[in-house]
Amino acid sequence: MNIRQAELDDADAIAEIWNAIIRTSARTFTTAEKTTEGIAADIRDSKEAFIIAEIDGEIIGFATYFSFRSGPGYAFTKEHSVNLDQRAWGKGVGRALMDRLELIAKADGVHSLIAGVSGENPDGVAFHKAIGFEEVAQIPSVGRKFERWMDLILLQKFL
Repeated sequence: MNIRQAELDDADAIAEIWNAIIRTSARTFTTAEKTTEGIAADIRDSKEAFIIAEIDGEIIGFATYFSFRSGPGYAFTKEHSVNLDQRAWGKGVGRALMDRLELIAKADGVHSLIAGVSGENPDGVAFHKAIGFEEVAQIPSVGRKFERWMDLILLQKFL
């Protein structure tokens, strides 16, 4: 497995992974599919904070971080996203991506990372707890997808 900085040419493969998750799961509350152009812009804007995992040249997952909230007081707290192709689940890919993302975040002066996990994604909560995140809040019925209300679980890790 290779972990590296995402490149603009990776945007199509990232969109395939992300859009499959958007279409079929409650792991994200997002219903609008990602475009290759939008992902390419995110890669350009992220400096080094957009990474991918690949095996034999095939992208199997990605991780990135972005502003938690707007305003200068939140500049050192970032929210992250880590998403895997289903074939990569349980193989250490998510952990490898997060290990690298945390190193990048530390070098960038980030104080803490926030994970916003759907209440319908207990595996996502367990994953984050296993890598040192602590649950700090559960906000009931704030996300809506598939005609139902879902809770948001916030987890935090100080770097």
